[in-house]
Amino acid sequence: MSLRSALQHVFASQAELEADEERHESAKAGCTAVRDLPDRRRSTVNGVLRSVTLRPREGVPALEAELYDGTGTVDLVWLGRREISGIEPGRRGSFEGMACTVVGRSTIYNPRYELQPRHGE
Repeated sequence: MSLRSALQHVFASQAELEADEERHESAKAGCTAVRDLPDRRRSTVNGVLRSVTLRPREGVPALEAELYDGTGTVDLVWLGRREISGIEPGRRGSFEGMACTVVGRSTIYNPRYELQPRHGE
């Protein structure tokens, strides 16, 4: 580690350290960085769920989660679902599906997923 990178690490904010960790985990899993998600292409992303909400879309229940990978966020939307066991804030995992842009935000509808075990599981 160079002196410059060592100093950056020492003076980095908690948010910057967390972002670095998320980017590292995503790259280690061989996933696409959220900032590099191609529109209308099947992709796999990895990160931590920041929020999970139930938000009906056109009268249909929809479970929405925001995934953060250190480079940005992507919305994950499961149509017709009110809840999914294990899909909760703070949970880490990999999510795969067709990425698209909806109102300027990267979104993946009905993604396949693999959750990582919680600490201590």
